[in-house]
Amino acid sequence: MAESDSGQDRSEEPTAKRLRESREKGQIARSRELNTLAVLLGGTGGLLATGGSLADTLMRVMSANFSLSRDILMDERSMALWFLASGEAALQALLPLFMTLLIAAIAGPIALGGWLFSTQALAPKFSRMNPWEGIKRMFSVRALVELLKALAKFAVVLIVALLVLSADRDDLLAIAHEPLEPAILHSVQVVGWSALWMACGLILIAAVDVPFQLWDNKQKLMMTKQEVRDEYKDAEGKPEVKAKIRQLQRQAAERRMMQAVPEADVVITNPTHFAVALKYDPAKGNAPMLLAKGGDFLALKIREIAQEHKVTVLESPALARAVYYSTELDQEIPAGLYLAVAQVLAYVYQIKQYRAGKGKRPGPLPDLPIPPDLRRDE
Repeated sequence: MAESDSGQDRSEEPTAKRLRESREKGQIARSRELNTLAVLLGGTGGLLATGGSLADTLMRVMSANFSLSRDILMDERSMALWFLASGEAALQALLPLFMTLLIAAIAGPIALGGWLFSTQALAPKFSRMNPWEGIKRMFSVRALVELLKALAKFAVVLIVALLVLSADRDDLLAIAHEPLEPAILHSVQVVGWSALWMACGLILIAAVDVPFQLWDNKQKLMMTKQEVRDEYKDAEGKPEVKAKIRQLQRQAAERRMMQAVPEADVVITNPTHFAVALKYDPAKGNAPMLLAKGGDFLALKIREIAQEHKVTVLESPALARAVYYSTELDQEIPAGLYLAVAQVLAYVYQIKQYRAGKGKRPGPLPDLPIPPDLRRDE
């Protein structure tokens, strides 16, 4: 099991963030053997497909250049034009083979890891200029694996080459007895098939190297438990930072509540543990809204602000608890409390009329109807 620089075991699977960052840096699985195999197969396949026409075109160009007249040979301008024409003909003949090689060179890397262009991978890494690091890479496990792969490739290609040459011995000997043009075409065919079979021999190397590269890349991306925890903290926010944010949010909400208390029609208390501030706007015709609520210290603060701004404060423990637990700030009270709150507002109206000298002193607040499902005991 791999270990990190801190000595901890890298036992955790790489997270999606780790995989995304590694891809942005260009750190994905790549196999040189697969790339080499793709180019060789593409090149030999293209040579077999276009070798006949390529050889025929090159023979015609060669024949034409060896049979120039004296006048053309002595004319610099004619020679230049002839050279350009010969180069154009040769390039047109070679173009299909070059295109095949280009496609194979692109398809090889894409087959493992997909298409990727990373500017970070192009950036110079001065750490690679460290001689000590270079020596460590030379004697690392990766260097040993690369050496074994090179020896295996040499052995496979050598064995396949010997088998191919042994199988094509009669054809190679027959070429010496053929006329020039058929001999050239025949040699192109023999070389193409021989190269194709030798390229196929590298399939075994690629079949071993691709899984190894996938495993090796995954091992590099494995994470320790601490790295996973740190990443989670960075993504979700550190607990102490989140706690501070919640504290600031609570403080801001409390400030807004306290600013809204003077606008309330009534503050209902427990009388000491809870306090809720309600406001009813007849013009809007909606149900009464909860402007502020709090327990213990906040309840005391709400009562103090209400008394300071001459907002009526009433004691109704059952209703205070019911509103506190059933209603959020700036929301309407539930329908089950309409009747109880309506009686409270009517009582508040009677108190205001009495204080204005327009009515009799109201009696004590009557028992309020609190539905069982909204009633909350201490």
